[in-house]
Order: sequence, then structure tokens, then C-alpha cells
Amino acid sequence: METQNKITRRRFLGKVVGGTTAAIVLPNLTAAAEKSRPDKSDGTLARRVLGRTKEKVTILGLGTAPVGEGPVDVEEGIKIFGAAIDRGVNYIDTARIYGNAEEILGHLIPKRRDKLFVVTKVSTHTAAEAEKSLAESMRRLKTDYLDLVHIHSIGSKNIDRVLANDGVLNFLLKQKEKGKIRFIGTSGHNRPANFVRMIKTDQIDVIMCVMNYADRNIYDFESIVLPEARKRNVGCVAMKVYVGIKGGFPNHRKGYVGCVTEPANMPHAISYALDLKGVSVAVVGTYTVEHSIQNVGFAKQYKPLSKAQLDALMELGKKLAPDLGPRYGPVT
Repeated sequence: METQNKITRRRFLGKVVGGTTAAIVLPNLTAAAEKSRPDKSDGTLARRVLGRTKEKVTILGLGTAPVGEGPVDVEEGIKIFGAAIDRGVNYIDTARIYGNAEEILGHLIPKRRDKLFVVTKVSTHTAAEAEKSLAESMRRLKTDYLDLVHIHSIGSKNIDRVLANDGVLNFLLKQKEKGKIRFIGTSGHNRPANFVRMIKTDQIDVIMCVMNYADRNIYDFESIVLPEARKRNVGCVAMKVYVGIKGGFPNHRKGYVGCVTEPANMPHAISYALDLKGVSVAVVGTYTVEHSIQNVGFAKQYKPLSKAQLDALMELGKKLAPDLGPRYGPVT
């Protein structure tokens, strides 16, 4: 039975595809387009090298928050996530705070662990709290190592505390030395300057932040963070490529409201993110099997935007931005 707090496929079918994308010259975008062509031309899902990790990951990443926070029951969640994984997606993004997402993935990961790049997050300042979170994530994911662990919501963190001797970064560095995790990242939605400070520690291998055609007019991770990441060969992952769910965080359990980007513009929104110089992956959250399949289709058909397409998309982004505002938290 359908309730307000439980997502069903019927409720969302056709409503929303993603949760977790001559006038205008955009730095780091148009010049990268020709260099960003997929490395496949046979209909398979293209891969790119993820910065200094040297790992080849699919240009589409599976975002798991919408299903986990839905909540969707485990059996349906397995179908939704499996639809993307079975079609070649190898970059899997999750977190302990995403409801039952890790539990669902635990039914899929063990059978194909060596073929997946598994990412989770710790959303804390301290080593003690991170240790508990990471242990629980690994238990639920049914894996004895993780490819990447992000210090999540870095925009809301006290960076001095994160970098303290008993802080989360030192804990993750020790786990990296032990072989429990392979790479360390930072993820988040606001305060781009916090990302820059973390990157400058030279201990960060990957970043994931909000990058889309509308939010570049608000948070502008593209101009503030990407140049420093490229300079240090830090891998870059774009999220919220469809500009997120209508209404932002309060509606993450209401996927039926749809995302900001209209369906006709979704392929161009993905192209915008993948055209950014340095970006290897566009992570997209999904609510249904149908949407998982559609997102893979968009990624397989990816090609850089033409100038006319880019101009039209950026004009749309400028119109959307004032109403959207800094809904993910402070810019500075």
C-alpha cells in the first residue's frame, strides 16, 4: 500500500529522472568539449580516468540517496540499483546517512566487488565518530575495503576540527595506510572555499560537488574549485547535474514532485557536467528502474554540447538561478 513516506514505482514513473544536473564564454567548459568525447563509440558506457586515482570509472555514477531516503523497500531497491549496474555503471555513490541504501547495495556488491568502484561517506569531524560510521558502512555494504570515502558536507564543517590530530582526515589517512580504503575525498553542496582548503592539504584524491548549468550562477564550484582540483590532479565528480529535486532537500522523500530540469533538457544537463574540464563522472540519483535505465541511455549517447546548445542551456540557467537561490546552504 502506498503511503506518504514510502516510494512506489507507479507513483514516480515518468515524473522524475534524477534527484542527485555567440554570447556566453564559460571558463573550463567549451575548451574541454573536444577533449571530453567518450572513449567508446559502440554504444557501451564510456569511462574516464578519475584524476590521481588512475582508476577508469564510468561517466555516469549511480546516486543512491533517493532510494535509500525514500524509503524504498529492499527488493525494489535491488532492482533499481541493479538496473544501472547491469548496464555497466561501475561508480557507486552512497553514504551511511542515506537510509537503507547501503543495506540494499550489500545484496549486489559481493557478487561483483572487483568490477565496482564503491564510494561511501563519513559526515563527522572526529576520528571516533568516523570509525563507527565507517565500520557500519562496511558491514552493510558487505565489503572489507572501500575504493573511496568522502568527508561529507565539507561546506558545513569546521575545517580546523577536520584537520586536527583527532580529526576525521587523520583517521582516514590511517585507514588508507591499512588498506581499508583506497582513496580519500570531500563532498558537499556549499561553501566552495572549504573544498579549496581541503584540496590544498594534498591529501584529497577526489571531490564531489554541485555542478550544473544553474548553480554555477549561485555556488560556482566550476570557477572556484575546479581549477585548484585540476592543478593537483584531484578527481572531480559532479552531482545535482539536473539541478536537483524541486524544493531542494526538504523534498528528497517526495521524488514525485520532479527535478528542476525538464526531461527534454536532461541529456544536455549531463553533457554540461561532463564537458567541464577535469570532471570524470556525473552522479545521478534515481527513484525507479525506468529512470535508472533512462539515465544510462543518456550517458551512452553523451556528446559535447554545440555552441548553440550551450548558449541556450546557460541562458536557461541564468533565468532559474534567482528563484533557486542558495538552497543548499551558504555560498561563503
